[in-house]
Amino acid sequence: MRVLVDSNVLLDVIKSDSRWAAWSADALAQHLDRGALVINPIVYAEIAFDFDTIEAVDELLPAADYEYAAIPREAAYLAARCHARYRASGGGRTMILPDFLIGAHATVERMALLTRDARRYRSYFPALKLFAPLDA
Repeated sequence: MRVLVDSNVLLDVIKSDSRWAAWSADALAQHLDRGALVINPIVYAEIAFDFDTIEAVDELLPAADYEYAAIPREAAYLAARCHARYRASGGGRTMILPDFLIGAHATVERMALLTRDARRYRSYFPALKLFAPLDA
């Protein structure tokens, strides 16, 4: 099964997050042992935010380890509908459209999602297989 990796897992390692870096590094290593992980334009952009060159980002996300996959329009549509439902039910800005795009992409392409924010995805993408910490 292909696994899309959420940017929070990558950023934990890149920024040496005191709470999550060890869990995230271990999870990435375990999944990379099984094959390349998938990233999409949203994840790439969230990682690239703090870097001055595209080469620096590509060095962190080598093609041998990370497959770059476009977001299909079906996933964009699903993300928009889920986000609209979230906002209509009183949802604030804690879960923003990029999170819905990541969840919808994994759902539509039948990928699992490696994330540490599982609760954000469970209610809007119940069929999505998640790899997350137990307390997420």
